[in-house]
Amino acid sequence: MSRASALLLNVRVIWALVLREIITRYGRENIGFLWLIVEPMLFTGGIAISWSFFASLHGHRIGVLEFAVTGYSSILLWRNCANRAVNGVQPNFDLLYHRRVKVLDVLVARCLLEIASATLSFVVLTVAFVFLDMMPAPRDLMQVMIAWFFLAWVSVAIALVVAALSEMSDLVERVWHVATYLFFPLSGALFMVDWLSPAMQKVVLWIPMVHGLEMLRGGYFGPSIRTLFSVEYLFLFCGICTYLGLLLVKVMSRRVVRK
Repeated sequence: MSRASALLLNVRVIWALVLREIITRYGRENIGFLWLIVEPMLFTGGIAISWSFFASLHGHRIGVLEFAVTGYSSILLWRNCANRAVNGVQPNFDLLYHRRVKVLDVLVARCLLEIASATLSFVVLTVAFVFLDMMPAPRDLMQVMIAWFFLAWVSVAIALVVAALSEMSDLVERVWHVATYLFFPLSGALFMVDWLSPAMQKVVLWIPMVHGLEMLRGGYFGPSIRTLFSVEYLFLFCGICTYLGLLLVKVMSRRVVRK
């Protein structure tokens, strides 16, 4: 089999796993797979609208609605990708008896579903609020798209590492769920780096999600705000974390097969 044929077959396997995950998670009743979009929209939209009522307490010349939409949409990416990947192999263990289905395929399928969910939610909410004249359109759409790509990449890279480690030790799952709550206020969703003291800026700029979100908001708000981010740092972190994640998944896959 040629590499192109093998790649095409692998894509079909992952797509089949995504469809299976949708049916398993959302079922065929009520609105079914539309919950894929509605669920994150309710979360992000509800918080964004709630924030808009306290616009007078915001204290900064930034639209509260778009600030909340960009912030909480990014949280859905990295949090849900990793949370769904943690112990994601066990519910799909029987599928591994099929020669073409690999552990990595299962994890990638779950991450892709979360990325699609968060992306559709972000797009639909943005278009709806812009159409209703509740917030302006993005100033630099290309930068917004590149930033979203990096946020998705960061999310998948972290998900692979956490998923592999969680299959090796149950302690990792418990620690990760606590870590998500600790990372939430530090992820950049509630602040701009420019608002912080120089000492605190040095701390939060070690967190890759902060760089991605600063880049996203820089593209959305344009030159009206000052953003601090490094594309080089994002690329380096994503590359190293992805490589580490793939190595750990390979090691974990051998352990799973032996079981």
